[in-house]
Amino acid sequence: MKNNLTVTSPAFQNEAVIPVQYTGRGEDISPELHLSSIDENAKSLAVIMDDMGHPIPAYNHWVIWNIPIMEIIPQNIPHGAHIAELNGATQGRGYGRNKYRGPKPPFNWSHRYQFNVYVLDCLLDLPVRSRKRDVLAAMEGHVLQEGCLVGRFR
Repeated sequence: MKNNLTVTSPAFQNEAVIPVQYTGRGEDISPELHLSSIDENAKSLAVIMDDMGHPIPAYNHWVIWNIPIMEIIPQNIPHGAHIAELNGATQGRGYGRNKYRGPKPPFNWSHRYQFNVYVLDCLLDLPVRSRKRDVLAAMEGHVLQEGCLVGRFR
């Protein structure tokens, strides 16, 4: 059984409004994520950010894996497939690009955005063109913990 991971952010509380700077209507930068009680057997972290209001379930805004074990994932992760600042962590294809793409729902509709954080017992060997479904398949059987933070934006 997986132990729960607590995920918080100094940018917004769980179920609260995501500040505009972290959205496609602002600076479009990833928020800082704080993790607590990480399993001692952890080898890497992965983050998948989904738009829970999008009609296509496979559609997501951010997928990044092989993040080194850390209690604070910094804000404003650089664009690109490989992130030198995170020891070569890999950003796959979220929202069609190898980068964080913040909330930008159409019209004035409110959407919920879920930041899922996974603690893994391995590194994932995946190409940079990988998407959410590829990462989820590769993680199967390797997830030690998982937790999420939910924000809203319209």
